Amino acid sequence: MKWTIVPAARFREAAADWTSLHAAAGAPALLAPAFVAPLLDAFASGAELLAQGRENGRTVAMAVLAPTRRGAWATFQPAQAPVGLWLQLPGLDAGALVRSLFGALPGFPLVCALTQMDPMIMPRPPEGPAVRTLDYIDTARVTLAGGFDAYWEARGKNLRANLKKQRNRLERDGIATRLEIARDPAAMAQAVEDYARLEGSGWKAGAGTAVRAGDAQGRYYRAMLEAMARQDAASVYRYHFGENLVAMDLCVEDRDSIVVLKTAYDETVPASLSPALLMREEAMRSLFAGGRFARLEFYGRVMEWHTRWTEEVRTMYHVNHYRWPALRHLHALREARQRRAAGAPTDEQGS
Repeated sequence: MKWTIVPAARFREAAADWTSLHAAAGAPALLAPAFVAPLLDAFASGAELLAQGRENGRTVAMAVLAPTRRGAWATFQPAQAPVGLWLQLPGLDAGALVRSLFGALPGFPLVCALTQMDPMIMPRPPEGPAVRTLDYIDTARVTLAGGFDAYWEARGKNLRANLKKQRNRLERDGIATRLEIARDPAAMAQAVEDYARLEGSGWKAGAGTAVRAGDAQGRYYRAMLEAMARQDAASVYRYHFGENLVAMDLCVEDRDSIVVLKTAYDETVPASLSPALLMREEAMRSLFAGGRFARLEFYGRVMEWHTRWTEEVRTMYHVNHYRWPALRHLHALREARQRRAAGAPTDEQGS
């Protein structure tokens, strides 16, 4: 195995290799080059590296890595990336790949972490002398099979009754609901502006986490959605009460799945109405009817509202690969001491 290491700022020079590997691996939209390149443009510090592993002249693994502390590297993980930026051919041993990578990374690394790994993409490895895995979050999905009617009948009675009651109220008040789905690249700039207005009117604005059309997040989502839409791999769901925009989803897509990246709703709507839930019901109906996707993925931490829509939950994970087994042992001892001192469980994040 031979690794080539270059600054991640040169990602576009290697985009053709990343694209080929992405296709060969059957990887999701979240690892597509059109998703990754805007992440680097918007959020990279300049210290990130692009690693490309070749065997017998063929690219078998690629990753975007960032230094986390002296002697430690991890997959580049801005908050806008649901999964770690690691690609490999199916069937290869990720541990062996990382061990071979140690000799190519600068600074004599002692640990390399693959963060926010999805077991649907890469099976969780067993613990080993130099390998340690940590739970990250539980995440949810909906399998889009069997028809909407059967799916909806399996939802909780309270959800079905509550949304029916809301629709009846809207009808009595003469308020028509409307779901629009945009896929045109030229529509994405306006979509991000509309989304920013919705999110900026709610609690996220006060917390400082709301998307703003002109900030790094806003620029990222516009560039990414435009790039993905040019490949017919992005969609924006808008939901209206009459002429008023009340909820939105920003989504990316691949051959098998649609991923809801961001959801916002108008928090000035009366509390007796749930625009995001009403939108989700109509969106689900549309997805089941369309038959284009096998599943819908949420990729966020499972919340109570997720469990209204699905029972399908899996645990994402981090995996730390150590240069020597003794380092793994010392790291585990240190965390155990910290847990005892703090009286709290180990932090979810990998090293």
